Amino acid sequence: MLKVKDTLRSTVHLSFDGRVFKVYHGPNAGERFTNEVKLLRHLEARGCGFVPRLLEADADKLRVITSNCGGRVEHLDAERTRELFAELEKFGVRHDDPDLRNVTYRQSDGRFCIIDFEFATLLPGSE
Repeated sequence: MLKVKDTLRSTVHLSFDGRVFKVYHGPNAGERFTNEVKLLRHLEARGCGFVPRLLEADADKLRVITSNCGGRVEHLDAERTRELFAELEKFGVRHDDPDLRNVTYRQSDGRFCIIDFEFATLLPGSE
């Protein structure tokens, strides 16, 4: 596996078969894990096709396994970035960290995707 992120809050590995393994640690790791699992399930239930699909959630290990949503994006203009995160809100989720580091590009269908939902918010009336 290839380590793609290692910070105070999480470690992320990419497997050779395309799965993404994220382990939470640091402050409020359990809460961040629970929030990301809840929001990814919410988005999948609503048919949001531009976020990772949750494949496995292990509360004991504070680990999720998701599908891969493509490679990191180096450049995206501010207007397109705003549009992308606004599109997410149509599915009842506000990302709360609408930064380029949370955008990927999936070459298979030419789609920009959004990742990293541990700090995202479910909008009122969306449950």
